[in-house]
Amino acid sequence: MPTMSSARRSQWPVWLCWLAMVLDGFDLVVLGTVIPTLIKTGDLGFDAVGATFAATISLVGVGLGALFIAPLSDKFGRRKLLIACVAGFSLFTIGVAFAPNVAVFSLLRLLAGLGLGACLPAALAYMNDYAPAGSAGKSTTRTMTGYHVGAVATALLAIFIVPDWRLMFIIGGVAGLVLLPFLWAKLPESLPEAAPAKAGESKAGEPGAGAAAKSAAAVEHSGGTQQKTGFRDLLQKPYPLVAVGIGIASFMGLLLVYGLNTWLPQLMAAAGYPVSTGLTLLLVLNVGAVAGLFVAGILADKHGTKKIVLLWFGLSAVLLAILSVKIQNEFLLNAAVFVTGVFVFSSQVLVYAWVSQLFPARLRGTALGFAAGVGRLGAIVGPAVTGTLVAANIAYPAGFYVFAAAGLLAVAALFLVPHEVKAADTSVPSRH
Repeated sequence: MPTMSSARRSQWPVWLCWLAMVLDGFDLVVLGTVIPTLIKTGDLGFDAVGATFAATISLVGVGLGALFIAPLSDKFGRRKLLIACVAGFSLFTIGVAFAPNVAVFSLLRLLAGLGLGACLPAALAYMNDYAPAGSAGKSTTRTMTGYHVGAVATALLAIFIVPDWRLMFIIGGVAGLVLLPFLWAKLPESLPEAAPAKAGESKAGEPGAGAAAKSAAAVEHSGGTQQKTGFRDLLQKPYPLVAVGIGIASFMGLLLVYGLNTWLPQLMAAAGYPVSTGLTLLLVLNVGAVAGLFVAGILADKHGTKKIVLLWFGLSAVLLAILSVKIQNEFLLNAAVFVTGVFVFSSQVLVYAWVSQLFPARLRGTALGFAAGVGRLGAIVGPAVTGTLVAANIAYPAGFYVFAAAGLLAVAALFLVPHEVKAADTSVPSRH
């Protein structure tokens, strides 16, 4: 494997973690692209109930993977976990294409979700270990652009492939298998920030690395002994308050991401806009998300992540409330939705960036897994709540009020989180 000095100069880890996020983006929308065909044809015995169950169990799998598998990256290393999770996701996704019925289809989606759910926290933890000091916000948001690129690419692919829904899953699984040899050959084994070092030693070029070395000395990703980590660490001082605030914010953040991606066209239709307009606005929303990720990362590194994430969630709440008012001018409507996408989606990613900064390297995978896992509960609740409003014929404007309230709750929760976390003899600031 490459030495760490050469790994620092290599762009392979950056691109490989980005491609892992592309797979996550594929999983976000692939089921939505094939469900209409499955219900219409009744293939495998699918109906509306079966489709709802498959969609829900997929999110459950991703949440469980984030909560219980991602923390293993702190024990066994990011590289090993990423390789194992991409392999599992790829094989089970290909298996979905050959499922004989709804039950097996759903089970395979659950198992694929377990691997994929751990990929996001492990990849983000890796990038924040690997990134230069002071660039955690930019490295996190840049990596997460892969998530939205994967979602958009999958939606475009579906236009040409569906109704052949089986081929969609085969392509997604094969893409993961193609990524595997590159992960094996090009992803460094050890991580700059988490590599073992003698207490008191500084890593070259890193200010204040002596204190960081003390906290990292017990961590060893490429062999030898290492300190055990797990969710129990998040219950010990000074982490419980931090975990509560981050958990609530992550829940609300993914509630917004999945709620809007699932129901925005329907909300716009309920407001009286044409169906085609709703679909166009969904694309505009996600384009805004990609732009927002770049801007948010740069500002977070410059001004501090806490300030920017609070501002981002606050502006998300305001803009979502504004969308409850019907905008007659088409240009202004698209502009409003674009700007909303800029703030809404990158708000959640800034939570991940802040988690990476608040927790020491030995707990980074565990903390990110906790944030992503709790957030996936919001991913389930968001579409369910909005769907209930749609069924009750009060989706507009009530749906936007619910989304705005979620943004405000995230702001309130993040106020609980201190600017820095002091543990033992080490202070881990929210901005390096």
